[in-house]
Amino acid sequence: MVAHGADHDMSAMASTGHAHGSDATSSGGMQMTFLTATNTPLYSNSWTPASAGAYAGTCVFLILLAVTLRALFTAKSFLEARAIESALKRRYVVVADQPSVTDKAMNDASSTTGILTTNGVQEDVKVVSAPVKHIQPWRFGVDLPRALLMTVATAVGYLLMLAVMTYNVGYFCSVLAGAFIGELAFGRFGHGAMSM
Repeated sequence: MVAHGADHDMSAMASTGHAHGSDATSSGGMQMTFLTATNTPLYSNSWTPASAGAYAGTCVFLILLAVTLRALFTAKSFLEARAIESALKRRYVVVADQPSVTDKAMNDASSTTGILTTNGVQEDVKVVSAPVKHIQPWRFGVDLPRALLMTVATAVGYLLMLAVMTYNVGYFCSVLAGAFIGELAFGRFGHGAMSM
């Protein structure tokens, strides 16, 4: 009688635990397997595709979002390349009759000789490129746009991550397709000027 009662209690606990486990999965537990449903919410319950066409539109949106992420990184590399090019174009004019600076400029292999004409008088000058340091000084016109681009790219990256975390196969494949198309379209631009 005692053994039969214990068996009854164990089976009751097992069924209760099973019920709690199924409740946890259906009431917001984390999905750990890929699914192929076409009504998976994206970012909020109000964005739940109600038809196959809405699901396809959501997948197209994710493809465009992934392409946008690659375009943002390309824009960031162009911005950095332009900042370095601008730093390389800053030049200093060293006038003759200052032997110590002129001698120093003459010995510099990266300097070029030119003639500067002012009011009909010719003066020998040396145009010397400014040395570009490995780390550029902080500039509002360069660092603020770079920070804004990086913030937007981070937000887009996290939105794509949240889409993948739904474990929806269509959403996952859409993010991969967008990454492929983005690299196909913008990959050659980012690597020419600066590695990312």
